[in-house]
Amino acid sequence: MDIYLLAFLLIILIGSVLVYVHYLKEKKEELDSIRRGFCPRCKQDSIELTDQRSGGCSGPQMLSYECLSCGYVNSFAVDSSDSCCGSGGCK
Repeated sequence: MDIYLLAFLLIILIGSVLVYVHYLKEKKEELDSIRRGFCPRCKQDSIELTDQRSGGCSGPQMLSYECLSCGYVNSFAVDSSDSCCGSGGCK
């Protein structure tokens, strides 16, 4: 293979990873703001949980939030802290 093609692919790969890491950092900041009770876009305290779904005992929860002031809508997949397996573990 040509060295220029390998360099190009490496640049694309590194760029993709950096963009994804930046996206995850922004999502975390948005979720932190929502957990404090504020909309990440308009900074008002009018954010509401509109939908909450779970995939079972040990799966993540899908949480959907909506701001009543500016119309901000977003969904987050978060780890479920309350497992139905108990302290003995799942069988």
